[in-house]
Order: sequence, then C-alpha cells, then structure tokens
Amino acid sequence: MNREILILSLRQLLGKRRTLALVALALLPLLVALVFRAGNADTDPVDWTANTLLNGLIVTTVLPLVTLVLATTSLGMEIEDGTIVYLLSKPLSRAHVVTSKLAASWLPAAALVSLSAAASAGIALQGSGYDVLPAFVIALALGALAYCAVFLLLSLLTTRALVVGLIYVFIWEGLVTELFEGTRILSVRQYTLGVADLLTDVRAFDADLDGVGALVLMALVTAIVVALTIRRLNRFETRTLF
Repeated sequence: MNREILILSLRQLLGKRRTLALVALALLPLLVALVFRAGNADTDPVDWTANTLLNGLIVTTVLPLVTLVLATTSLGMEIEDGTIVYLLSKPLSRAHVVTSKLAASWLPAAALVSLSAAASAGIALQGSGYDVLPAFVIALALGALAYCAVFLLLSLLTTRALVVGLIYVFIWEGLVTELFEGTRILSVRQYTLGVADLLTDVRAFDADLDGVGALVLMALVTAIVVALTIRRLNRFETRTLF
C-alpha cells in the first residue's frame, strides 16, 4: 500500500458532493429507527432490528450502495479524468496502487456504514438485545471490503461500472439469489449475513450460508478479485501507455 496514493484518493473521494449524498443515505436507517421507536411498542425490538433494520435495510441497501459509489469512483475518476496515465507512469507496484485505492474506498465506507448501523440499532434496541450489534458491525466492515474489491474491479472492466454494480446489487443479489439457492455462494450480501450469524449467539435471523463457509468464501472471493484487479491494471497500463 502507498500512503501518498491513499491520502490523495481519500481527499478526492471525500471532497465532493457525493459525500453529502452518502451521509444522507447513511442517516436513513436512523430515521427509520426513530419511526419504529415511536409507533411499534408491541414489536420485538431485537427481531425488528436484526431482520428489518440491519438485514433488510443496511445490509441489503445502504452497504452495497455506499461501497458501489466509493469503489467505482476510486479508480474510475482516474480513468475518466485521464490521470490514470500519470499514476501508472510512476515506479510503483501495481499491487500497491490497487490496495491503496481499495483502502481509500473501504475505510470511509466501513466507517460510514458501521456508524449508521450502531446508531440506528442503538435507537431501535433501547437497552435490550445489544448482543447482535457488535457481530453486525464486524460483518458490515468485512462485507464493505468484499464489495469494494468487487466494484473496484468493475471500474477497470467497464465504463458503466455504476450501472453494472446496480444490476449486481438489485437484480443478482436482490432477485436471483432469492429464487435460486445455489447462486448464494456468489453473493457478498449472503457472506455478510453469514459472518454476522457466526459472530453472535442471537439467532434473530436465518442466514442462508453457514457462518464458517460464508467467512471462507468472503476471504477467498476478495483475494481472487484483488488479484484479478492487479492483473487487469497491468494490462490497462500497457494499453494506456503504449
């Protein structure tokens, strides 16, 4: 990882209007939690928080959208602006470039989503069932890393990375994996839920993947995708510079 690329990328990612949009998206679960506390006194707060808030809203929508915007922009803006040529002309390992860009998108994404989950779940639980929260925060951070790796690769594969990413999130993960059980081994959302299930004794939701299996798949897929991104960047370098 290169410290200079990391810092510069963080400034580029967080210094634009998209940051306000991402913060607004992260605040949505807090609003939903406040509405729940105001009018659902008869609903089990642990069950509602795990299934509706953390699983149904944050893992399904907030997490993938935040990571999609940040990760596709991290390298995508370099390609769009043409500054990728100057970046690749420096005597830097392509692995360092990729891991720096990955970290630049993952760190703010993980922080934003984890804070959103912690704050909104704290509002919804109100003194009970906090055992489920640490597991989800850790799972969300790991899920953010996997999503960022996938979307970073997309930004090198296509100029329509944002559109392809939305198709993956809402069509593949939201529809296909719900209809066909075997496809869940290729779902970052399912990995995230499986890891959360592994880390907590509170079984307020049913993860579709075994916890250990989900963790292994998440690590394996993330490593493979990062390796493919490095390889793709090497090919991109040849095509761009020559």
